[in-house]
Amino acid sequence: MSGTYDNLAGRLEAIAEELDDVMFDQLREASAAHAGRPPDDKRLTQARRAIEKASRLLRGGED
Repeated sequence: MSGTYDNLAGRLEAIAEELDDVMFDQLREASAAHAGRPPDDKRLTQARRAIEKASRLLRGGED
């Protein structure tokens, strides 16, 4: 079962990296436009943290 959990954790980590890319692109665009914080920044950050937490739990780490 551990292999299955590791596989799922790895997929979640890849999703977290994709979220990083999206967040970075949005921040870069907002900076270029001299705009404030992108509207989705808080939601994406919360989603990324939840995904990281799930990955840690699947790998047997503490919360």
